[in-house]
Amino acid sequence: MKRRSFLTGALAGAVAGCSRDTAQKSSAPAINLNKTYQWKIVTTWPKNFPGLGTSVVNLISLIDRLSAGRLKVKEYAAGELVPALGVFDAVSEGVAEMGHAGAYYWKGKNEAFQFFTSIPFGMNPHGMNAWLYEGDGLKLWREVCEPFGLVPFPAGNTGMQMGGWYNREINSADDFKGLKVRTPGLGGDVLHRLGAAPVTLPGGELVTAMQTGVIDAVEWIGPYADLAFGLHTVGKYYYYPGWQEPGPTLECTVNAKAYESLPADLREVIAAATQVINQQMYCEFNAKNYQALQVLRNKHKVDMRPFSEATLDRLREESQAVNADIAKSSELAGRIYKSYKKFQTDLLQWHRFTEQAYYAMQK
Repeated sequence: MKRRSFLTGALAGAVAGCSRDTAQKSSAPAINLNKTYQWKIVTTWPKNFPGLGTSVVNLISLIDRLSAGRLKVKEYAAGELVPALGVFDAVSEGVAEMGHAGAYYWKGKNEAFQFFTSIPFGMNPHGMNAWLYEGDGLKLWREVCEPFGLVPFPAGNTGMQMGGWYNREINSADDFKGLKVRTPGLGGDVLHRLGAAPVTLPGGELVTAMQTGVIDAVEWIGPYADLAFGLHTVGKYYYYPGWQEPGPTLECTVNAKAYESLPADLREVIAAATQVINQQMYCEFNAKNYQALQVLRNKHKVDMRPFSEATLDRLREESQAVNADIAKSSELAGRIYKSYKKFQTDLLQWHRFTEQAYYAMQK
């Protein structure tokens, strides 16, 4: 009992120093150290998929340890309990207490969800984390989720992505015309404006979809995850940079009623564990991506191609139009985009004297 009390006190103190706007202590049930909770988490990822599925396993383990075994979570990977793209409804309706996915998959529920994964030509992971944790990002995200009975937490970032695998050369923006491209979120809306047909598919269906001609191109993540799926076996050209997802944040959503049933210390456990996993996943992808890229280039002789400056200029122009349209879709969407752009602009001004200046001096 003393050990449990120590863990509870130490965790609450640590979280108070590094996280805010988490537990709602005033409405939380009293702490009963003898009561345990049995939860389920559903995901959009194949079981134990490198970086994504394994991070869910790490999250579950961390929650178990930080709660001293009082909060047990069982994982259900894509298709085991609900379909990969059924995560949102499953958590909202209480089929599972938790879900792990990307918020842009739920654009059909509210267009504004896409702002919390990544915006084309938007902030990188450092900027996204700063906006979410220290700006208004997480507060606004919770405002979007509230009508659906969900409480969101940032819970992973894959880092700057690649532009995708294409079986047609992309020499100009006109070459996107007629292509069926797997790319979700705002990036798909941008390509649609250029004449492409964006398709949203879960990761486990990508290779088959390319092999059967359901899609002509696929944008997934980057070398580490792309190699794991074998996308180099179905795509001829590997394009960069990943203009469509420069700072892709993943989410852990919690059913609001289940969350409110927890005592304050276990709410803090979820906040702390997701924040740890958010950073841990980003570190993993940074460490593994270049290793995987070397395998793709040296062993599999992948043909890497940069998007031309003219193509990127056109993509940027269309991205601005897409973002502006969504910002006009509702008062809340407008507030989110205004907050995001203000934060991004301020951050860019600061980075001119720091990150940009530092990279410019490298030789």
